[in-house]
Amino acid sequence: MNKIRVLVIDDSAFNRKALREMLADAPDIEVVGTAGNGEEGLKQLRKLKPDLVTLDLEMPGMDGFTFLRIVMNQSPLPILVVSSRREAESVFQALELGAVDFLPKPTRTISPELYNVRDDLIRKIRAAREFRLESIKDRILPSPRPVVPRAPAPVKKVEEPGLVDFRLVVIGASTGGPAAISQILTTLRPGLPIAIAVSQHMPPGFTRAFAERLDRFSAYPIKEAEDGDPFLPQQGYISPGGKNLYLDRRGKNLVLKLSGRGRERYIPSVNMLFESAAEVAGKNCLGVLLTGMGNDGRDGVIQIKKKGGSIIAQSEHSSVVFGMPREAIETGRVDKILPIEQIPHYISTWAKTGELE
Repeated sequence: MNKIRVLVIDDSAFNRKALREMLADAPDIEVVGTAGNGEEGLKQLRKLKPDLVTLDLEMPGMDGFTFLRIVMNQSPLPILVVSSRREAESVFQALELGAVDFLPKPTRTISPELYNVRDDLIRKIRAAREFRLESIKDRILPSPRPVVPRAPAPVKKVEEPGLVDFRLVVIGASTGGPAAISQILTTLRPGLPIAIAVSQHMPPGFTRAFAERLDRFSAYPIKEAEDGDPFLPQQGYISPGGKNLYLDRRGKNLVLKLSGRGRERYIPSVNMLFESAAEVAGKNCLGVLLTGMGNDGRDGVIQIKKKGGSIIAQSEHSSVVFGMPREAIETGRVDKILPIEQIPHYISTWAKTGELE
């Protein structure tokens, strides 16, 4: 197997050295070069032709954003952002510009703690073998604009004895998910009789900024979920990084509950969210499984269908990584396989009729 050739771009000499050393023992990865800013990175990119770039965002001279714009316009390739938690808002801007994933630096300053992210770094670089390059440039989003002030429309109740009286949309994603989720939530038409919950594989410290960014550009209020929040129609909730989100009953109402890692391999767990939604909503539940590695969501898809709900999976062509949608499709329970740009329309149709056209 050919090695994955990596170019490291970071203005900190310590960070460049640390990233190179962390990857030195991975037999299938080779750091072919380093650069201290975007301009130097472009020269190295043209010379070395790496398979993947790790990219810092805040650098003197040409910063990471300018580098991203140039590369994605000229010769797209997988770019993994390595950034501190204080730059969470910047990370999501970078993902919308075409970066495929990100890795948090453990501290704001030069520190040996950087080595603590080694396993995640290697795992995310190895994922590059499954990246679909043709989807990377296609999924770059235009700069979102704030929506007009939101005025909730009346919610027409959905009658089904013993279950909730509005419809639930639960969304799961991993690698490539933030841009896909943003595309869905910022283009959904206002006033739909749905509540939305999202489980996106993401580390602690980033999901609040993700929710706040979505809230600015969506027709629906979006927030990072808190334990005990009421689950209400015409609102969206993002599972906090490092926690699992699930739905529970409190009398006739639904509440959001959070838990730590249990038997789940992935956290936040898509399976846990989907399975709990199936229990409380039955046929009034729509599961949407988006781009990502692994098989999280597969069991949840099965449970939603067992309870009479509906399932959409993102198409292979529009997924950065097709692992999670493929696993769902292979269960035979998926109702629609759709490119990302068509998913909001089908959610809207389902919200009004309870059927996928």
